[in-house]
Amino acid sequence: MNESRKNQVSLRGASAKEITRDALLDRVNQERELRNYARRAKAAALLIQRTWRRHHATESAALLLREEWEMMMRRRSGSLTGVQMSVEILRPFLFFIEYLCVRLGKIGSRDRECMMSCFRIVLEDVTSKDPCKSFCSMTVGSIEERRLWFYQSKKLISVCLFVLSLFDYSRPRAEDIVLTSTAMHLSVILTDPKGWNHIPLDGKKDANAAVKNLIKFAGSKRSRLYDCIRKFILTLETPFSSKDLPKDDRFVIIASAITLSLRPFHLTNIDINEKATMESAIQQYCISMLTIPWFPQRLPAILVPALRHKSVLSPCLRNLLILKEKILEEISEMDQLKITSRKMPHVGWALANVVCLATESGMSSADLGKFTESLDYSSYLHVVILLAENLLVSLENSTQRKMKNKEIGVDYDPSAESFLDMDETTCGSPNLSYLDLFRPISQQWHLKELLAFEKSVSICENDSLSLGNPEYSSKQGLLLITYYYSCILQLFSALGPVIKSFSVLNMLSFTPGFLPRLWGELEKSLFHDNIPIANTNLASSNTLTGDRSGGISGRRQKSLSKETSNKWVNMLHKITGRSPTENDPIDSVNDQTSIGHIEEHPSEEWDIESLRQGPEGISKDISRLLLLFCSSYSHLLLILDDIEFYDKQVPFTLEQQRKITSMLNTLAYNSLSRGISPRYRVLLDSAVRCLHLLYERNSRRQFCHHSLWLAPGKNNRMPIAVAARTHEVFSAADGAPSPSEGSAITTMPHIFPFEERVKMFRDFISMDKVSRRLAGEGTVPGSRSIEIVVRRDHIFEDGLRQLNSLGSRLKSSIHVSFVSDSGLPEAGLDYGGLSKEFLTDLSKVAFSPEYGLFYQTSTVDRHLIPNTSARLLDNIMGMFEFLGRIVGKALYEGILLDFYFSHVFVQKLLGRYNFLDELSTLDPELYRNLMYVKHYDGDVRDLVLDFTVTEESLGKRLVIELKPGGKDICVTNDNKLQYVHAMADYKLNRQILPFSSAFLRGLTDLISPSWLKLFNACEFNQLLSGGNHDIDVDDLKKHTQYTGGYSEGSRTIKLFWEVFAGLEPKERCMLLKFVTSCSRAPLLGFKHLHPAFTIHKVNCDTPLWASFGGPDVDRLPSASTCYNTLKLPTYKRSSTLRAKLLYAINSNAGFELS
Repeated sequence: MNESRKNQVSLRGASAKEITRDALLDRVNQERELRNYARRAKAAALLIQRTWRRHHATESAALLLREEWEMMMRRRSGSLTGVQMSVEILRPFLFFIEYLCVRLGKIGSRDRECMMSCFRIVLEDVTSKDPCKSFCSMTVGSIEERRLWFYQSKKLISVCLFVLSLFDYSRPRAEDIVLTSTAMHLSVILTDPKGWNHIPLDGKKDANAAVKNLIKFAGSKRSRLYDCIRKFILTLETPFSSKDLPKDDRFVIIASAITLSLRPFHLTNIDINEKATMESAIQQYCISMLTIPWFPQRLPAILVPALRHKSVLSPCLRNLLILKEKILEEISEMDQLKITSRKMPHVGWALANVVCLATESGMSSADLGKFTESLDYSSYLHVVILLAENLLVSLENSTQRKMKNKEIGVDYDPSAESFLDMDETTCGSPNLSYLDLFRPISQQWHLKELLAFEKSVSICENDSLSLGNPEYSSKQGLLLITYYYSCILQLFSALGPVIKSFSVLNMLSFTPGFLPRLWGELEKSLFHDNIPIANTNLASSNTLTGDRSGGISGRRQKSLSKETSNKWVNMLHKITGRSPTENDPIDSVNDQTSIGHIEEHPSEEWDIESLRQGPEGISKDISRLLLLFCSSYSHLLLILDDIEFYDKQVPFTLEQQRKITSMLNTLAYNSLSRGISPRYRVLLDSAVRCLHLLYERNSRRQFCHHSLWLAPGKNNRMPIAVAARTHEVFSAADGAPSPSEGSAITTMPHIFPFEERVKMFRDFISMDKVSRRLAGEGTVPGSRSIEIVVRRDHIFEDGLRQLNSLGSRLKSSIHVSFVSDSGLPEAGLDYGGLSKEFLTDLSKVAFSPEYGLFYQTSTVDRHLIPNTSARLLDNIMGMFEFLGRIVGKALYEGILLDFYFSHVFVQKLLGRYNFLDELSTLDPELYRNLMYVKHYDGDVRDLVLDFTVTEESLGKRLVIELKPGGKDICVTNDNKLQYVHAMADYKLNRQILPFSSAFLRGLTDLISPSWLKLFNACEFNQLLSGGNHDIDVDDLKKHTQYTGGYSEGSRTIKLFWEVFAGLEPKERCMLLKFVTSCSRAPLLGFKHLHPAFTIHKVNCDTPLWASFGGPDVDRLPSASTCYNTLKLPTYKRSSTLRAKLLYAINSNAGFELS
């Protein structure tokens, strides 16, 4: 800029800085905005002044009118015509009441008196028989009179509803009761021309038309009819006691409110133009009334049938389907007003109220109920499905919102674990909760009625009643019922208390023929008759068990239907139509043999093509069928005993059971290996639960070949290394994920052959040993190994004293120094053999029944189980922890122990529950007795049983209650199934739980629980004690070592293998036990026997001609079990070698023969 222009001289004669163009524009804009703001502020001030002046003037006019109206009412004498009533009484009254009461939302004492006076005058006028002196006579007058009547009647009804909305039923005052009852009486009279005594016959049509228009207004959203009634009903107590009906007019208020709310439903002769208006009224009823918590329970019982009438319920159901988007959106908006509330969503109350209104059944489970007369089953089922699915979505969104708030720490109350406010969901009584409203659904009559209707009529033949969704419009019959119950089960699961769903599952499981029908639909949809099922000699098992009954007589069926609460067991026979007396259930209890010869089929043949993509590859219809079937059948399997499952084959034959297993195995494997979306988790959890129950039953008593349990399609099976890594990752995760959140190997390890899982187990141990070395454990001087001194005649006590406190340090190697019976140290160094001898000898002592810690079961297997009488010993739990560590050490080092634990005990070690049929492996006599009680056809009271069990301890008889107060509860036909399972639970779970828990604590110090869960109970015993089959001669020969001068080509060695191959299988096992102290071979072969099987040469002087018939070596073979070594003299003849071997192994001696 030019220097001469830096300073400018203004016209004012003073020097000023030059203003830029942008600054000038900004200043101009600011000044313009200030002027606009001032102009708007002035206009707003004028508006406020005008409004206030108008309000003040109106209020003054209203107050003046009220005074004049009160004076007029005091001076009034004689009757008025209808027009006079309208002009002189109603016009000023409606004006000042609107401004002095309605707009302020309160009623003063003077206004209450004015209302009472007006309402009484109008009531007297309406009921007058003089047609010229009645307000309602204006409905048949001129057009202007009709319009005036309609306008003022609308205002009157609005005032009456306003009075109702302010009435608090729980804290009423006498004057409020009189005012509200009078107002509701007036509303009912105005909307019912039958109560008008003055209308001439030729004016009935006009009067009805006027009332019809008035009712249409009442049903509109502008009248706020349903909002006011909702507000009033919410003040009613729940549940309403009909025994204590109020003696004042409060009952009239309730009845009038309900009557007024149902007026739009009873309109007749509605044309097409008026139909939309009526649908709007029904829509408001559904939104405001059906979403009231405990709606039917808040009302006197005498009023509920009016709500259940087909003229009310059917239009509601129909409109819920036709206008579902709009109705559900408005209901959702009601929830959004309280977004942080923990109350039940309004759609949940709509669902519960629809179920209550559609069914007529008491809250007691023993009550026999029925559906509301003329109920539209199709609409009912579709509406329940619609509302239940929306409620599930709402609950899921609320849970996600709660978890999100928990993550960010906003508005999260750690003490508020429950999503729902129990004050709202318990109906004022702790004995009645929200889920109890669905009790009719869990009663058998409910399902029978639906199935009967499904057989006679196609449920979805009316397309207009579909949900507007192609996936619903085609659903018919059984499929729609399946959708219905699967939604209910999902709802019960989402709301938390699992016990509440038991009643529904009981009903579904025991309803005759329902499960077979579900399976029939699944079989047709999934198998297409192309899956080969293994042929077994059980195909004709029905004939073998004496199925001589083609069904149950009609009288028998009728009797059973009346006694469903106490005939659970007989229901199992009804499922398949078999007679409960067709065979003797007790005679077959001991038949625990294998299920004949089951042909093996490759796993590819069990691979169901339609399930290869998991739930994602099947339709929603099939997934719903699967969910309901798996949930119901898994529940039935919990109480289905082996007699019913294997002998009577109810509800399915064994061939069908194999198909079911194949379906579940394929579905679960493909779902877990591919991953599924969250919406299928409930289905997968149910399928896995059902599969596990079938697998446990098959593990105890086989009904299908082991190949069926493997991963379907061998080529699709994941590599064992990948599976092992996956198992480690999921096992290390915090918490116990549900099956749907785990992996295939953690959820269903049986998909891999047993041998591969054993290899995986050994690999885990090898990796653990490596990780310990890398972590420096055992590398500190003096801690590389554990040095102990053990007296042979006190091996258990010394081991307990020196090793029990080590915990996981017991994984380190043990160096044992033995002290002989004479008290002298035994010579020798421990290079692993002595520690093996220590573990095997200690196990023989501790697990011997003579020692008293364990006893043998009364079955032929003579398996070991904790002796509960030992609980009186000092430090008994410490002893069991020590034994757990000894077994863990044996598993950790791969040392085989020569005994089997009871199936019941191992199940507890694996963290699994023992069910009724496990009792047959523990106490067959008690099992037979319980089966006798369960299948007893007479009155169980004759057996004089109660819910107690008697035990003897130290000569004293102890009475133990199976349930609280059990000694005072008699076993009857109603509760005999509870008694049977309570007794089994005590014997199989509760009684041995302290011992198994202590044993498990010691076991898991060395063996990770996740490693053990790779196996079932039978496999655990094999892992501990080796295989129970014959010895593989070639495998043993291949992995045998020779010392002392022997070699594979030595003459005596050749003779040994010749003799060994010729022994009986039992004799070979005895020889193996003679050498290794265990009669069973290692599971993965003798390659994994440590130390290796060794034959050591014992030189003996024999003449050369001993090979040709002279005297042979007279010395017996001996063994060193700690080194798995057979000390074999140099026999010359096979006959001598065989005789000496058999003598040695039958003498049950080792070193003594040396």
